Formats: sequence, structure tokens, C-alpha cells
Amino acid sequence: MIFSNDYADQLDLADSLASFRDRFHIPKHTNGDQIYLCGNSLGLQPKSVKSVLQQELDDWAALGVEGHFHAKHPWMPYHSELRDLLAENVGAKPVEVVAMNSLTVNLHLLMVSFYRPNAERPAIIIEQGAFPSDRYAVESQIRFHGFSPDDCLIEISADPDSGLIPTYALENCLREHGHRVALILWPGVQYRTGQAFDLKAIADLGHFYGCQVGFDLAHAAGNLPLQLHDSGADFAAWCSYKYLNSGPGAIAGAFVHERHAQAVLPRFNGWWGHRQDTRFQMGPEFKGTPGAEGWQLSNPPIFAMAPMRASLEIFHEAGMPALRRKSLALTAYLEALIRQELGDVLRSVTPDDPEQRGCQLSLQVRAGRDAGRRLFEHLMQSGVIGDWREPDVIRLSPTPLYNRFSDCLGAVRHIKQWAGSA
Repeated sequence: MIFSNDYADQLDLADSLASFRDRFHIPKHTNGDQIYLCGNSLGLQPKSVKSVLQQELDDWAALGVEGHFHAKHPWMPYHSELRDLLAENVGAKPVEVVAMNSLTVNLHLLMVSFYRPNAERPAIIIEQGAFPSDRYAVESQIRFHGFSPDDCLIEISADPDSGLIPTYALENCLREHGHRVALILWPGVQYRTGQAFDLKAIADLGHFYGCQVGFDLAHAAGNLPLQLHDSGADFAAWCSYKYLNSGPGAIAGAFVHERHAQAVLPRFNGWWGHRQDTRFQMGPEFKGTPGAEGWQLSNPPIFAMAPMRASLEIFHEAGMPALRRKSLALTAYLEALIRQELGDVLRSVTPDDPEQRGCQLSLQVRAGRDAGRRLFEHLMQSGVIGDWREPDVIRLSPTPLYNRFSDCLGAVRHIKQWAGSA
């Protein structure tokens, strides 16, 4: 029954968020739309992006430098227009968030403040198989402080049977090594498997052992209803070109918990982190803006921030609770179709428990890597857009703002077509 146009169409007709699809440009394939299941890698463009960018171009043309004060959205405080929307999106207080830089740059800047190793506590914990940029960043931080990653980079491996990392694995590691650990840097969602983690449980555990705790939320922001403030994490960073639909290489976000808002922490200072009320007095002494904004270095890139504002306004209108409900339903439908129609062809390495995953299903072809690569190429040629992660994973991510239940059905039909001819 579920493998039918009628069933998928009924789900789409009942979808209270269906109209949001019309807010996005859907890439084309032959005579129709692509089945775009790649929001975990690059979100689609909101149609409103063109007008918000055009507004800034028009203001620049008409006003020149006075656009800093007299543009429709004045550039001087532009980042503050994003602050409330960002805070709402990640479950933070406005003082705790800022849009700036790129993800890895933000991780480095935040580790300047929150990775303060000494001879007794030099180590960083990450997950084994972390996204390469995270591993490069923490390894280089360890070396920068004069320590060796051979001794001070602790990687927690997944369970060999499930491929997932249970919380007790981190707890076991901390029992053994906690006295040496300065920082835990953990993903909100593991990029390859799609496993989502309990941020509060991890932050509480790390703090119990005296560690600072930060999160890379690249695959969690805009995907899951985060509660960053309540998690108690010390810091977090995320990109916004995936689920947050802010464009390729878009400006990133950062979080610093409110308890650090007034703290005098080591940091790399820049003039845009200086208090706004005295910034243009051009004094030699740095006086940081309280909260996350104090980690800013330079004046904000307006043309990079405008697409983020357009997207966050859509998220605000739709609401993360409603988006999460649809996400759960979409992913469950895709999972049910795969189990019913393709159980002998594919297996999922993403948790079965909906509370331990977001939109993404990470799939392996049972026949092996070479077959998996052939399937991925077949899907791309057929207009079903997912992505491939080495060595053998196809990621499909039905995104609630613009994907339909019929997209899930269409993707499974194309896989069945390949399986029948393979």
C-alpha cells in the first residue's frame, strides 16, 4: 500500500508545510524537477534570496558608505538582525549567538578560548571518523600548544556491530582518561552515519570530569530542534549552507554559553568584537562586547548575511517543531519504503530510533562498494540527487522545507529500477 502514488499523494495533500516548497528553486531534470535529497550537503536556494541581495546592491549603489546607517537594513548593525532568528533556530539566547566567518574558522577561534591545555590536561576527545576538517583543526591545535596528537588526540570508536557510538563509550573513555582531557569536541549529528547525539548528556558528562565541551553542529543546525542554551555546552559552531539554505560557502554561526558572556577569556581579538558604543573611538585597548559577538573579528559581509536572513525568516515562519514533525514523517516513510521494497538491496547505517537521527539516511548497498558507486551514479543520472561518502555510503536526506513524500517514493522507484537491471 505505501508503495503507490495514491498513498504518497495523500501524504503530500495532508502536509501542512507543503506550500513552503514553492519558496525554493527546485533544480530541473529532463521535463520535471529533480528529486533533490541533498539538503545535508547544500540546501536549495530560497526564491527570496534574489530580492534581499538586490536590496543590498541597490542600497550600495544609491547610498555608498551611508548604507551603513541608512540602508533599508543598515549594515552597521546588520548582524544583529540575524541574532534573534539564529537564537530561535538553535535554542539559544540572543546574547549567545553570532553569524560570522566559516565553520572551521569559528572552531579555531573558539578553541583559542576553550582549549587551554597544560601538562596535566592536554587532551582532546573526538569521535573516530570525524569530519576531516574537525580532525585537522584539533590536531593542529594540539601541535600549536606544543603537544603531540599521538598522545593527546583521543578518538572514540563506534560499536563494531552497529557502527554507532553509544554514550557509554564516551563515559568509559572519560573514566579512563578524563583527568587528562581539556576539551571534548563532538558532532551534533555524525556526518557519515547520520547518528544524532544527546547534547545535554554529553555536556553534563564532560563537565562532570572537568572538561570543556563544544559541538560541531554542521549537520544538526536547521535539521534538529536544538536547545543549545539548555544543553550547557560551552561553545558550538555550525555552517549554514546545508539545512540552513544560505548558499555555497555561506557565513557560519557560533554559540558561546551565557555563563561566559562577561568572562575575560583568552581570544584572538578584532575590532568588530569591541563594544559597539566605543568601537569608533579607535582606542588601543580592546573592550569586548559581552556574549558571542565579542568573538567577531571584522565587520560583517553583508552580501553573505543576506541569504542567511532570507532562509532564517522562512524557518521562523514554518517553526522548528512543525519542521521536525514533518522530518520524522518523511524519513520514516523513506525508511519504510526501503525496508519493504529494497531490504535485500540496501541496509541503513543510520539509527532506527527516530530520536537518534535527523533527516538523513545513510545507505550501503549489500553487494558492496562497487555496486554502491554504480547505484549512486545511476541515481544522479536519473535526477535523484543525494551524495556519496567514502568508502561506501549513499546519503539521502528528505528535507521538510521543500521535499515531498512523493520524492521519497520516486527515489525508491529509481533504486528498484537499478536493482532490477544490475
